[in-house]
Amino acid sequence: MSILCLMKLHLMKYKFSETQFNFLLSVVLTIFYNYSFYTKVLHVYPLRSANILFLASLAVILFLVTNIIINIILFGISALCKVLKIRVFYKAVLIVIFFLSMLAAYVMDSYSVVVDDMMFLNIFKTDASEALDLFSYKLIFYFIFLFVVPAILILKSRVIHKTFVTDLLSKLKVSGISLVVIFAILFSMGKFYASFFREQKPLRYYTNPTYWVYSLGKFGGSLFRNPNRVMEQIGRNSIIPLGDNDRELIILIVGETARRDRFSLNGYKKETNPLLKNENVVSFTNVTSCGTSTAISVPCMFSHFGRSKFSVEDANSTENLLDVLSHTKDVGVLWRDNNSDSKGVAIRAQFEDYKSSALNTICDTECRDEGMLVGLQEYIDKSQTKDIVIVLHQMGNHGPAYYKRYPKKFEVFLPVCSTNELEKCSNEEIGNAYDNAILYTDYFLASVIKLLKDNSSKFNTGMLYISDHGESLGENGIYLHGLPYMMAPKEQKEVAMIMWFGGDMDKETNYVGLRKLINEPYSHDNIFHTILGMMEIESSAYDPKLDILHDVHIQQTKK
Repeated sequence: MSILCLMKLHLMKYKFSETQFNFLLSVVLTIFYNYSFYTKVLHVYPLRSANILFLASLAVILFLVTNIIINIILFGISALCKVLKIRVFYKAVLIVIFFLSMLAAYVMDSYSVVVDDMMFLNIFKTDASEALDLFSYKLIFYFIFLFVVPAILILKSRVIHKTFVTDLLSKLKVSGISLVVIFAILFSMGKFYASFFREQKPLRYYTNPTYWVYSLGKFGGSLFRNPNRVMEQIGRNSIIPLGDNDRELIILIVGETARRDRFSLNGYKKETNPLLKNENVVSFTNVTSCGTSTAISVPCMFSHFGRSKFSVEDANSTENLLDVLSHTKDVGVLWRDNNSDSKGVAIRAQFEDYKSSALNTICDTECRDEGMLVGLQEYIDKSQTKDIVIVLHQMGNHGPAYYKRYPKKFEVFLPVCSTNELEKCSNEEIGNAYDNAILYTDYFLASVIKLLKDNSSKFNTGMLYISDHGESLGENGIYLHGLPYMMAPKEQKEVAMIMWFGGDMDKETNYVGLRKLINEPYSHDNIFHTILGMMEIESSAYDPKLDILHDVHIQQTKK
């Protein structure tokens, strides 16, 4: 504390112009908030004589760009405040910049997670309990030294403010000189930077605060696009054909953060599927996700766009799979959620929140996925005539607190990582905690199958389980998920998918043909059409080429 007091007294002796103060803060951000960026750059460009000048120039460019961004933000807010005739809170804006930069530094340094526009979407869509899973003593350290200390210094510093016009000219002058220096460096070291910009684009995602500022602007812009856009209707002509007197009961389980290579059904060395291996399930080994986060993957798998054409904006203004099912007037749709929410998918469907004990009767340290099955038989019994589609959205393997994701009796693989501070654990401990959560999912899916078996005399029954995305568990120093799709490792994109059938649906499935497809490259693009096929719905929105079961669910060969 004495050092902090000395720094306060030292700064209070001087009066800074805005230009000088912004320069000083840019230096601080460049040096102390970019550990991940520097580490990854040094991995590609080791600290040796041939690279020293380039590495130094990279730090200078980052400093100049940071200074330009701070000037733009401050002037933009100043101009807005002038128009609105309200006071400009110069220091408050700087403190917000340091707070967000601190958070960005924490998640990048701890998990190698990139703070892009999709990450802001995840933050916007997440709930308090998920956010608290990221809380740790390390975060307290970052909060104190990368936020509280600079915030105090900002508040105690004496900054001289000029008139609006003078301030504009000063910022234009500084930014202009900075751009000249940047271009001079790029031109003089063209060989290095040609390679850097062409081959090492992912490195730029770790610059702080430059990339999160860009991403926040991109995310903010997406919130204001086409505010009056009309909801696009799809599949309004969807029907269940006359003469189809068999009723379908399909349970679609949306898993969370489940990697396909951690399922013993797919050859994993640990027995993570002791119950499912005794059921007549079909597990697919080559399925990829639409995104690397729940906020992207869940709406994408329920949309008809497919990954190549998907955008959150289009998904929010276009009907989805649940709407198409409802258009038939003959299908009851229920969404039960033990995750944050449906990410907008079930906004027009019956939605029940099982994240709290208000509905979920199986809660200990947190509410469990199996609680979503309580009372489900009563719901099924109330539907006397309609087909039924039930969506269960799991908490599954949501990290980083994997040890919280399962009841204690499922803690089979030891030792486990019993903290959300993954850097304190070995990869073995992290993997064991993660695998215990997969073991609990095995139990949950087996319980779903038991429920369907109990109803297979009255319905054609089926279960389709698919995870929303995968997870990095320390491979190459990367943890969690959410990296931009183009740079995300396969661990974040390869997901588990399992099917089970009962009643006449079981009898009409060619299992020999189906098991020949388990290594085919499927994705979330197939879910929309496969569910419509399982429900035997005729619709203009249905594409049989994307229905995994189209050629094996209409034959009579058994197993």
